[in-house]
Amino acid sequence: MKDYQASLEKLRTDAAEAAMIRDLATDGAKREMFDRLAKHLGQLADDVERAMNAPKAS
Repeated sequence: MKDYQASLEKLRTDAAEAAMIRDLATDGAKREMFDRLAKHLGQLADDVERAMNAPKAS
């Protein structure tokens, strides 16, 4: 479970950093790429969180 939590925190941090770079970017293509990256990393973090909270199959 510790590994999931560490992965979740890393993904959320990376998504926030990508969003910050997006907000600071002056080039439209870079802004779009970092926007897609931030959204993708956020979605991955959501998936990891769902996996952590899913009932365990026995």
